[in-house]
Amino acid sequence: MSPAVIARIAGVAPGCVMLKHEDWPGLEKISALRQLQAEGAMPRLSILCGNGGLFLDFETERGADGAMTGYCVPELLVDVVRHTAAGDRDAAHDVFDAHLPLLRYEQQPGVGLAVRKYVMKRRGILASDTQRKPAAALSARARSEVDYLLTRLARKDGRVVVTA
Repeated sequence: MSPAVIARIAGVAPGCVMLKHEDWPGLEKISALRQLQAEGAMPRLSILCGNGGLFLDFETERGADGAMTGYCVPELLVDVVRHTAAGDRDAAHDVFDAHLPLLRYEQQPGVGLAVRKYVMKRRGILASDTQRKPAAALSARARSEVDYLLTRLARKDGRVVVTA
């Protein structure tokens, strides 16, 4: 939907208070919506972004309120939003950049959920990384790659602790 259509919907449907933003590319749309709001052409909508958080650092700078997406280290999503809201651009980008290799790895079509569940199991959040059929588990090579990414991430973000 174009920003104009979203503005029309928001203007006639008072129950419409949030937009889940998942356009590619989408940064300009967020800016356009916030500009329409600033001009009084539409009421304020909360904008929550999806797309695996791949652009959350810039989406929040453009006016998004947060994320409505998954990632195996959800604290990252919270941190980016918090740092941006506090006006600490460098901190938001630093924490985002530290996670970007793992974030990207998790976005692979077909294995993304397996990666997320494997990491959450390694972090002690899930008891099992098993998925329903027909989904397959990660290969030994993929697990090794994810473990490598986790080791690197732990050096940059000490909160990311993994168990055996």
